[in-house]
Amino acid sequence: MEIVATVALLLLCLPATAAVSGNGSTETALTAAPGDVALLPCYTVGTATPTLTAWMKDGREIIRGGGSSPSPAAAGQRFTVLHDGSLNIRQVSPGDEGSYLCNSTLPGNKTFQARVLLQVTSGPENVSTSIGPATALSNGTLIAYRGSSVSFNCSGSSYPSQQLTWAFSGASASNESLVSTSGSWLNFRIKDVQPSAQGVYSCRAHNTVSHQTVNKSTQLLVYYVPDRHPECMWAPALDPTHVQFNCTWFGAYPTPALRWGDDQGDRAGRVYASEVTDNLSVTLNRSSLSDGQTLRCMARHLALAPGTEKSCSFTFKPPYPEGEPLVTAQEATSITLICTEATSIPPANTTWRKGLQQENIVPGSKYVLSEDGPTLKLTILNISKDDEGTYFCRSENPLAVRELEVYLTVRTSSAYTGAIIGIFIAVLIVGSAAVVAKTVYSSRHRICLGDGFRHMEEDRGDVLSLVESDDEQIFQDAVPRLPPLTNGSHTTLVQIHRIPSSDHEDSETADTSPEQQEEAAPTEEPVDLVTF
Repeated sequence: MEIVATVALLLLCLPATAAVSGNGSTETALTAAPGDVALLPCYTVGTATPTLTAWMKDGREIIRGGGSSPSPAAAGQRFTVLHDGSLNIRQVSPGDEGSYLCNSTLPGNKTFQARVLLQVTSGPENVSTSIGPATALSNGTLIAYRGSSVSFNCSGSSYPSQQLTWAFSGASASNESLVSTSGSWLNFRIKDVQPSAQGVYSCRAHNTVSHQTVNKSTQLLVYYVPDRHPECMWAPALDPTHVQFNCTWFGAYPTPALRWGDDQGDRAGRVYASEVTDNLSVTLNRSSLSDGQTLRCMARHLALAPGTEKSCSFTFKPPYPEGEPLVTAQEATSITLICTEATSIPPANTTWRKGLQQENIVPGSKYVLSEDGPTLKLTILNISKDDEGTYFCRSENPLAVRELEVYLTVRTSSAYTGAIIGIFIAVLIVGSAAVVAKTVYSSRHRICLGDGFRHMEEDRGDVLSLVESDDEQIFQDAVPRLPPLTNGSHTTLVQIHRIPSSDHEDSETADTSPEQQEEAAPTEEPVDLVTF
């Protein structure tokens, strides 16, 4: 760094404390840098020229001269006494520093004394700074990334003393002093660097004796990207056959590079647009879009790791509105038609339309439109026959247009009278059938008994023998009665005897032997229970 040093010679002359006719003295303090020329004054209170001047340093005389002509310096000497008694020192070195005494003899044998304090100063020099970790650009500007920790170091040297200071100038402050020290080294640290720390940082080295100052400044940029991914949106273009896609990624510094293109996995797809901007738009023909195609917006930034990108994308899916295709409502009531579309990407724009001409439905006293997430509802108030007809739930996205057709049937109150009468007759028939079935079921025993007697007489020729009143006692003894049942009926044991016909018996007897006839003798029939 180029250091510009300015040497200031301060001649502080104090008036003599005694008159010229007597002895007097003054005191002067001045500074000089190594290599400079220092002029130490002596008699400065009048116009008289001293006839003789002697200079002493630290009690030892170093040169004598004066008068109308200056005293020439010997070869190799750097000291010269001028005609007014001043001491000229060429190429000042640190060893020249000290207290000097001037003794001048004026005309009339008068004397004058003056003291000069010479300070040899140096610096600030070797001022250097370091800021890191940071990346340097070609113009010397440094780059840090948001969230990182950055250290600032400054060093320099001055004689006899110095003051080091770090100062900051940016959007949030102007030449603000951050830290300061009187030593030769100064450092501080910023943790979690934020965009507000972006600006110019200056290390200022100040010599407290010579008041010489050296500044070394460095500009620090803070790069950052938003935590979120880019935002992908779409909008219909002026031409209905085209669609416009927008990609935005605000909040990054410096401006990112955005690119729209097809996502084909590991292969490089077609690139539609690429630009260094935070808002990139591209207009595509709808005929070039297909189901399952992925359109991606990729964002690159210096604050991201090499090869890293943030992106957003569309994987196109056509809309598919769903709902009830047939709806019935009664006149003078209200009904709500429901349509749900939740599959399309990008999200479809869904509207309700009426009639085959698909007239737009305007909300008002007749129609109420409401949305609940992906569901769009149409409420028709005070329904009349004029509301009967076809309604369309129309969903459109960049890929396609799909419609759900809903037919509304409006019934008047008289239309329900026939239905009510029909339901009454049906209930009456079912009730009558239930009564008949119950009656038949309760008489099932009598019906089964009559059928059983007829069957026995026709198929088996069995005879039911009942005893007349003369033999009633015998019949009762032969046929015991069972105890009465809990339902109040009686069960009677009845013997049924088979009586074969005489012709049939004679023929069988004639054709068989006595042994066979004995074997064929009738056996005792089982007893049947008959319930009366």
